[in-house]
Amino acid sequence: MPIISAPQEFNEDDLYVDLRPVLGSSIYLKCEGFNFSGSIKQKAALSMIEAAEQSGVLKEDSILVESSSGNLGVALSMIAASKGHRFLCVTDSRCNLAARRLMEALGAEVRIVTDPDPEGGFLGARLALVRRLCATDPRHVWLNQYRNADNWRAHYRWTAPPIAQRFPGVDVLFIGAGTTGTLMGCARWFKEHRPDVRIVAVDSVGSVTFGRPPGPRMIPGLGAGVRPALLDESFVDDVVIVPESETVRMCHRLAARGFLFGGSTGTVAAGASQWLARQDADRTGLVSVAISPDLGERYLDTLYQTNWVQGVYGDEVAGVGAKPGVETVGTAEAVESAA
Repeated sequence: MPIISAPQEFNEDDLYVDLRPVLGSSIYLKCEGFNFSGSIKQKAALSMIEAAEQSGVLKEDSILVESSSGNLGVALSMIAASKGHRFLCVTDSRCNLAARRLMEALGAEVRIVTDPDPEGGFLGARLALVRRLCATDPRHVWLNQYRNADNWRAHYRWTAPPIAQRFPGVDVLFIGAGTTGTLMGCARWFKEHRPDVRIVAVDSVGSVTFGRPPGPRMIPGLGAGVRPALLDESFVDDVVIVPESETVRMCHRLAARGFLFGGSTGTVAAGASQWLARQDADRTGLVSVAISPDLGERYLDTLYQTNWVQGVYGDEVAGVGAKPGVETVGTAEAVESAA
């Protein structure tokens, strides 16, 4: 058992759940939620803060500012508290109450955007507020997770290599697409070191990331209202688009077996399950790994609250009774041509 003096020094990197008993197909779910910030975003947060410190951009009187739907904000709050930095998080009304309270408990200031931008949605509105804050006070330092290469570098260094070491025979890797930092970092590493591994991105219906039409999204984490600047589709082999209703169903399906995961994990697991189900019978021996970004405690008032699910998705989804409706789009090129 390690002994640490700062919370960011610990990250459980070798815990996997075999989902075959739950889903009927062998998917090894890499659990990234067992660290002090509770999500995979701890890696990106640490990478970006350390780079800002080393470059001299982050000074003693600086105020870190970032747009986040929740998990990165919690991770930045934790590391900022540990290192003695001030932090201001710009989020929106979809951010879970638990995540907001965690940030505030760690000393962060939280600003909540309540009205989406007509074209860029909530993300566009959050980014506009961040830009105004930086323009009015030079002490603000925007890490900009959406364009910061240290976002994907974190996963190139700290996420992909452990997967390859634990599963040397891995055939396919499923990764959720938010800022696409995790996706791009892992995809770049595998394309460089293990180009035979198939990289499948999983996104949400309503997200514009892969050229699909914008739409309402109520579950924070995956998806984007503005196309991520970090995304390079040449590193992606396939894309699966998952309706939020299937995210809810998958989360409840996993919870029924004792695994309480967050919304992003439900989306990735649903996409992976459907992608594997559509493969030819002679490919059933595929070794597949999916990345689980977080756990489910922060979703108790939403995903795991019957009244919330009924109000947003209807009785059928709340009863977990409908047939799956996951859409496998295919190659990244096919997604682009379909847009």
